[in-house]
Amino acid sequence: MGTNRFRHYVTKLLVDVMFFGGIVVCAALPFALPWLMRLTGVSMYFRGQYTVVLLSAGVCAVFIMYQLKRMFKTLLSGNPFVSQNVDCLRKCAVASAVIACIFFVRLFLWFTIAASIIVVTFFILSLFCLTLKDLFKQAIIYKEETDWTV
Repeated sequence: MGTNRFRHYVTKLLVDVMFFGGIVVCAALPFALPWLMRLTGVSMYFRGQYTVVLLSAGVCAVFIMYQLKRMFKTLLSGNPFVSQNVDCLRKCAVASAVIACIFFVRLFLWFTIAASIIVVTFFILSLFCLTLKDLFKQAIIYKEETDWTV
């Protein structure tokens, strides 16, 4: 049990680092993007489109990390099967679907293989979160039934 707790804390630390790192990246994106575009040789004509796509997807990713932070609080407290986690998983599914939609629209503007992989990945992640949400919901029902019978 001790190693699981250690892994949970390490994972929570990584989620925290990714959450705050995502905030920094999203805040720095409008300022760093022109420099990155010049560095990679991408035309500055697409600066606005890149900013909108990357910033909106970044905000969704930070939102997903925030929901994971909320879920880890319940995990570390020893009670992960609560309705709050069902709501968090539903919100993660919606945010993942939004990222998939953003990059799906991006495919029509400028196609890259990476963007198509992102669409498939986040669509599958959205379905996974919805499935996990239903599993958590069912576990909560079983847990409540057991609490009432004991």
